[in-house]
Amino acid sequence: MKSFKRNAVILTVVLFVCVAAYLNWSYNRNIYDAEVAAEPPQEMTQVSPMPTQDDSVMTTPEAGLFYRQQDTIDTVSNFFAETRINRRQARDAAAETLATVSAVDGASQEVIDSALEKISTLAITSTREAELESMIMAKGFADCVVFMSDEGVKVTVPAPQEGLSLAAVAQITNVIITETDHRAMDLQIIEVR
Repeated sequence: MKSFKRNAVILTVVLFVCVAAYLNWSYNRNIYDAEVAAEPPQEMTQVSPMPTQDDSVMTTPEAGLFYRQQDTIDTVSNFFAETRINRRQARDAAAETLATVSAVDGASQEVIDSALEKISTLAITSTREAELESMIMAKGFADCVVFMSDEGVKVTVPAPQEGLSLAAVAQITNVIITETDHRAMDLQIIEVR
């Protein structure tokens, strides 16, 4: 009976982690699909292989080189979507490994408990990161990705060429120190331009 309960708990935790990962993936995919569908088709432009000093890009039909113009905003949006997907995949792999370790026949109760605790911590951390991302975006940021660890919090946000203003840094810092146990010195803000 004890083995059945243990396996049922493990299966339930793994199921919750998988459902959370799928919902996160589905949410991010729907946003990306909506952005792609809303984006008008852009024309192909011919450019010269070497820009002149006057222009960073010179259009010449003779050059024979083509590229698709992309706004920096699209590239930055893709960066954040891909970063979230990579984070989710890494956490899913870790949770799967922990579940496999805890399900091995003959595993000690200590190993099982440790694995279940780590899986639970991963799920809680993922939820907290999503909450913090929502709070930061509610402050007016177009997007962000939050990575939490015991050592601190890393927040990646899009920034203008001149960098984030002091007010923007203060907003991010306020969210992190009021919503987590971390201090301002534990926060690292990474600007994506």
